[in-house]
Amino acid sequence: MPYDETLADRVRKLIGDDPGYVEKRMFRGLAMMLDGNMAVCVNPTGLLVRIDPATQDTVLSGPGVRRFVMGERPMKGWVEVDTGAIATAAALRKWVRRGADYARSLPSK
Repeated sequence: MPYDETLADRVRKLIGDDPGYVEKRMFRGLAMMLDGNMAVCVNPTGLLVRIDPATQDTVLSGPGVRRFVMGERPMKGWVEVDTGAIATAAALRKWVRRGADYARSLPSK
C-alpha cells in the first residue's frame, strides 16, 4: 500500500521551505529530512515521527499513537501516528513540529 500523497503535500507545506529540507523514499513511505536527520515520514498508515526518546512514554499515551516497530524490534525515539489523529491542520502541525524540532536539535549529517 503506497503512502498518501495528499498527506505528503500537507507536510511539505509545513516544512518544505525550511533550509536543509530533503525528501527520501524509505520505511514504505516518503521521509522528510532536515539537515540529514529524519523529522517525519509519510507512510501507508499515517505519519512516522521522530521524537526525543526521553518523552516516548508520555507521547505514546496520546490517541492514535503507537510505538514504531521495525521487524520485531521496537524503535526508541520513533512513533507512528494514525491518519485519524492528524486529520486536522492543527493536529498535523503539532506532530510535524515535534518531529522537525527534534531533528533540528541533532547534529547535521
